Amino acid sequence: MVSRVRTVAFQGIEAVPVDVQVMVAPGKMGMHIVGLPDKAVAESRERVQAALHASGLSMPPKKVTVNLAPADLPKEGSHYDLPIALGLMAALGAVPGDALGGYVVLGELSLDGTIAAVAGALPAAIGANAEGKGLICPADSGPEAAWAGSEIDILAPRSLIAIANHFRGTQVLARPEASIHKPASDLPDLADIKGQESAKRALEVAAAGGHNLLMVGPPGSGKSMLAQRLPSILPPLAPKELLEVSMVASIAGELAGGRLTDRRPFRAPHHSASMAAMVGGGLRVRPGEVSLAHNGVLFLDELPEFTPQVLDSLRQPIETGECVIARANHRVSYPARIQLIAAMNPCRCGMAGEPGYRCARGPRCQTDYQARISGPLLDRIDLRIEVPAVSASDLIQPGKAESSATVAARVATARAIQQERYARVGSMAAMTNAHCTTSLIEKIAAPDAAGLALLRDASEKLGFSARAYHRVLKVARTLADLDGSDSVGRIHLAEAISHRIVGDRLAQAAA
Repeated sequence: MVSRVRTVAFQGIEAVPVDVQVMVAPGKMGMHIVGLPDKAVAESRERVQAALHASGLSMPPKKVTVNLAPADLPKEGSHYDLPIALGLMAALGAVPGDALGGYVVLGELSLDGTIAAVAGALPAAIGANAEGKGLICPADSGPEAAWAGSEIDILAPRSLIAIANHFRGTQVLARPEASIHKPASDLPDLADIKGQESAKRALEVAAAGGHNLLMVGPPGSGKSMLAQRLPSILPPLAPKELLEVSMVASIAGELAGGRLTDRRPFRAPHHSASMAAMVGGGLRVRPGEVSLAHNGVLFLDELPEFTPQVLDSLRQPIETGECVIARANHRVSYPARIQLIAAMNPCRCGMAGEPGYRCARGPRCQTDYQARISGPLLDRIDLRIEVPAVSASDLIQPGKAESSATVAARVATARAIQQERYARVGSMAAMTNAHCTTSLIEKIAAPDAAGLALLRDASEKLGFSARAYHRVLKVARTLADLDGSDSVGRIHLAEAISHRIVGDRLAQAAA
């Protein structure tokens, strides 16, 4: 007799159906798992046997063969434990096999028969819902899976005994409730930053249009403080964005307690991060920091300290909004639409250009340090600003600066204008100016005669590339949205152009 249980394998954030086929036949006693299992799947044999014994069942004195179909698809992870155990229980008559046919099953077994949480419950629930099936998952993963929809049947048992009793009718498992994190109330506030008015203006523009931002300044000037306060002025995630972000976090196993949050991701990896840590990879091709920052912020502090290869690997995600990881046995695509915020010192000693300071190595210190950042990467950064050192007069000035709530209101108004505009023209892929297509931005950000003359002169003198030209238009369109203006004027273009000039070295690198 062969019993069948449906489970899934994960390719990126996609849940691929897998059939767990269990056959009990005469032969030498033992369990054999076939179908390209990895080490974790092969070891499920021991966990399943121990869990069944703890639940009052014993292995039959026969040969048990478990086939994971399709056989040519690699099977990775510990979530195959529960479907294998239920398939074996169905073959032994402990649970009705026809009842399992309407469910997708995943979960890791402990030796005492309890079911531990696994990564990927949300994508699995969405995949099961698309097939018209229910989901059986661990109790700790239930609140996460419940976000797949109210119509999907979800069972979230804590043990093998609980699921067996449910199908026998002696115990009823309640549907888990979707869980959400409480809104963060302790986010750093822009009011804490004194001075740096031009930097705060650039931060507001970046938040309003979703633009990439590079801050250059000496140590202690407040670059990291500014970046850490960006989430406090960004709008919450839209429902579609929330689902995308949560699916990536679910695959990475970073949904604590299965609770979702509408707060945009803010990832700040250390500059020692490897290529696999940044863009994803490894043996199981896990999502990297770029994908975990999807629809949110990726903050790179001390930008030149990252290896040039890691920095240049960001060029594709910034341009396309996805991260494609190609390996000999894998080709996985993760969403990676990020807002890149970077900070750096002007040179290795950090004080180049500051009054009263002279670098021991001279101009070469600044040139060599900034040369670690490639021109093509700089060309993809819309706003590049200088953040000078804060003076004592700024620090002792009484009163507080403008709060994050006030700035967030202006940002929300500008984003609402953009969403209405792009919905009107039918461009649902782009909801902010930073992600608008080049053909569309030329129409919606067409400057007046004075602005066109300024843009032409600046392009010739500063050597703008085609990408830089369109990114200036995008920033100018955002500035006009913040002003509530329907048209892009000379003043908006002038400010947008000024945000692309930071020092001779950076201007030359972007050219």
